[in-house]
Amino acid sequence: MKIILGVTGSIAAFRACELLLTLRKSGHEVRVILTEGAQRFVTPLTFETLSQQPVGTSLWDQPAHGPVEHIALAQWPEVFVVAPCTANAIARMAHGFADDLLTTVILARRPETPVVLAPAMNTRMWENPIVRRNLALLTEGEARFVVVPPRESLLACGDYGEGALADVAEIVAAIERAGGRRNA
Repeated sequence: MKIILGVTGSIAAFRACELLLTLRKSGHEVRVILTEGAQRFVTPLTFETLSQQPVGTSLWDQPAHGPVEHIALAQWPEVFVVAPCTANAIARMAHGFADDLLTTVILARRPETPVVLAPAMNTRMWENPIVRRNLALLTEGEARFVVVPPRESLLACGDYGEGALADVAEIVAAIERAGGRRNA
């Protein structure tokens, strides 16, 4: 299956490397988009090495001539996954912001292409009614967004609660279900 993995600026960004490797071992072709925030935690070189593909980092790093890269990229995958997905990324997607490569590509995707979100954030952020409303905007109706809820764990801030990135196996199963693999 063709998958675009979007990585946002969370302390859990390093776990996207494990997700990428697991997807590739399962035979999936994966391309990666890193937000500016993600690049504060992980590097494009890491993901280029692990994916064996160029990594998207900016709307502005496109050749002046040829296909419009973000539109071509938006049409390529069978499934999008955003892991980890921050509260900020959820809000931007819920309200149609297209101010970076990841949100632009997701907004320009084919309507039937599902987007799997694996949030990671502090418990109070996860439980915030604004975050919940934004998730509802994405998951209700025809938008084809699926949420893999975070798990309970000791969080980077020292709190214990729901907010840690879901286990990689759970995210992979959600991706395969969203993409139509029945054995997931």
